[in-house]
Amino acid sequence: MKNGTENHRQSLYAEVTSRVIAELEAGRLPWVQPWDSAACGCTMPHNAGTGRRYSGINVLILWAAVIQGGYSSQRWLTYRQAQAAGGNVRRGERGTVVCYADRFTPKAEEARAQDEDRDARQIAFLKRFTVFNVDQCEGLPEALTSVPDLPADVDMIPSVQALIRTSGADFRIEGGEAYYSPGADFVAVPPPAAFAERINWYRTALHELGHWTGHSSRLDRNQTGAFGSADYAREELVAEMASAFACASLSIQPTVRHADYIGSWLAVLRENERAIFRAASAASKAADYLLQFAQGDEEAGQ
Repeated sequence: MKNGTENHRQSLYAEVTSRVIAELEAGRLPWVQPWDSAACGCTMPHNAGTGRRYSGINVLILWAAVIQGGYSSQRWLTYRQAQAAGGNVRRGERGTVVCYADRFTPKAEEARAQDEDRDARQIAFLKRFTVFNVDQCEGLPEALTSVPDLPADVDMIPSVQALIRTSGADFRIEGGEAYYSPGADFVAVPPPAAFAERINWYRTALHELGHWTGHSSRLDRNQTGAFGSADYAREELVAEMASAFACASLSIQPTVRHADYIGSWLAVLRENERAIFRAASAASKAADYLLQFAQGDEEAGQ
């Protein structure tokens, strides 16, 4: 049974990783989808029953499903949730597989750890769940199917300004390049006038702030990699997705900062089939870390 569970987990890692690799090889970034060709706006996918947002690798999986299916919503339900809400999944509809990763401590291990006066070892597990977009369902209440009005990019600028202001980051508007200095712990972004579109200044700021979250005093990611190294590529991948997740959470269409890194990202993903899972998880944590400052500023103003 143990071998079967392990093989199942490995096959899920391999399946999702191969999908992401195929997208990158085709020149498409799963976290920067062509939202203008979709029926719905750019938001984070969430469960229509609980309201909880999906995170990590599930964001990439569900964004891709929305584009492929041409759905008008980023809201998802399990088969049972659709029934509990008074509706059902239409006949013939195929669901989208998402996953849930966590760790647990077996009771026997917990008891042994107590006897041996040590920390209990946790076991990682990965579960599959099948979800359906609300567009694939019928009979659902209007509250779950109505399409919300999304604010324009320009209307979200104050939220990003608030995030920058309340984060406490050493944020410098100067020079001709955008970057984060891990050693000195500051973000530098060129003046807004250097950007053809104003919104791109804010997208760039969120990308560099994504790096900023990784400092040892915050989320403590490995930022020691030299340019061109695998560690550097991993951190850049996290910042790319963190920016995309933060942008989508603020209803701003994500964009790509470093498309020229695709080759190095592919090398990282081909080397380890769990790399994209780890990067997406770290990106969700980074985006959540940043978004708390926007929320904090709103709460302070109430």
